[in-house]
Amino acid sequence: MKISVSFMLLLLLGAISPSESVESKQDTLRNMNALLVQLKADMTLLQRETQEQAAQQKTEVDKLKTEVDKLNKQQIVQQVAFSASLGGTGRATIGPFPSATTLIYKYVPTNIGNAYNPNTGVFTAPVRGAYNFEWWVGAFGDNGWGSGAWLVKNSNQLFMAYEQQKDGFMSSSKGMTLLLEVGDIVFIRLQVQTSVFDDPGHHNTFSGHLLFPM
Repeated sequence: MKISVSFMLLLLLGAISPSESVESKQDTLRNMNALLVQLKADMTLLQRETQEQAAQQKTEVDKLKTEVDKLNKQQIVQQVAFSASLGGTGRATIGPFPSATTLIYKYVPTNIGNAYNPNTGVFTAPVRGAYNFEWWVGAFGDNGWGSGAWLVKNSNQLFMAYEQQKDGFMSSSKGMTLLLEVGDIVFIRLQVQTSVFDDPGHHNTFSGHLLFPM
């Protein structure tokens, strides 16, 4: 429309002749003014449409960037795996204790996603999903007590690994898959009147990883 109006305006400009009557010139000027008004309106509309298109494109780009950032964060969150042992820098026996005690696995060679806290011994689920956990317990045999520990979700004791024998080194292990919500905690609790032993061989371990988010 802008091109056609401009073309018509040029035609009218070329059509004005010095020999034309005053009335004819006035009519031509009136037509030119009308065309100028129309051309200005068209240009304003075009500018507005261009600005709206630019704003719409910026909005779409911002949405796309937000989705990409969200997917990147989800990808990072979904990379969760850890493996830890009690210490293993020297020979040490923990327990027996008269009450249940949370085991703190301080030697952490793997902690992808940093969901396991080596200061508290607690794993905190960063995303809703299915997780798999494994834990091993072991100590030297004693007629008085065995070696046992519970896998605990929040405050619920679920599965227990336990072994007892007269002498020699005894050990036991368990594995369990759990559906966890964001913020659920999982840890290992030493059974009352049992013990665990660790040395550089890392006999007592706690491991877990995210199988898939849900």
